[in-house]
Amino acid sequence: MADPEVSTQSGGYDVELFVDPPDYDVICTICQGVLRCPVRAACHHIFCKKCILQWLKRQETCPCCRNPVKTSLIFVMFKLSKSIGRMKIKCKNEIRGCTETFPLSEQYCHSMSCLYELIPCPYQGCRAQLLRRDLDTHARHCEHWRQPCHMGCGTILSHRTQAQHNCYKQLRQEYEARQRNHRAIATALQRKMRRMQSTMAHMKRQIGLICESLEVMDDLNEVEEEDLGESSGSSSGTPSSNISNC
Repeated sequence: MADPEVSTQSGGYDVELFVDPPDYDVICTICQGVLRCPVRAACHHIFCKKCILQWLKRQETCPCCRNPVKTSLIFVMFKLSKSIGRMKIKCKNEIRGCTETFPLSEQYCHSMSCLYELIPCPYQGCRAQLLRRDLDTHARHCEHWRQPCHMGCGTILSHRTQAQHNCYKQLRQEYEARQRNHRAIATALQRKMRRMQSTMAHMKRQIGLICESLEVMDDLNEVEEEDLGESSGSSSGTPSSNISNC
């Protein structure tokens, strides 16, 4: 008999989810749902893995035969799990209008595309919950809608700004702003080059003056050396003339 406390934390699939009533062999004794990840105990009774593990936290006996059950002797029933995965189920969104049926193993894939799946609005700040099929309609009126310009200018548009947005005008304004910026940079560089040229010319003049000063000093040194040579020559010639006179 199913334990009421454990049954409220069902590990199995809801029986009502299946198109055809499931056989008794695939019903979990603990939760009375269709087996989810079925496992077999040493006594050969089969349960949902989650259900039996929760049961064993309270008592270590089989809920069917009361024989001792060890966690290490519980085995997953892979073939049975695959068989259950092939059973046809109804969409969980049947109450909202979805009439599709599909194998249990395809439940996740279907939920990712089901038009009747309830999902939140994808636009930041909007708290609306709506069916997937209504997303496009909602997006056309959602005040939180934001998208970049489809022409590629990079402007983020809202419904209010989209009608006023002129991509060509926007790009032209950005182009003109960049042109003004480039002209300002070019003008600044020209001023800097002129200052550098002025500095270079001044340095050349200074170097020229230094070179002229060095040439004048060389000329003066040569004159001084010549004067010294002449004076030394005249002083050495006077005594010899006196000796010859003697």
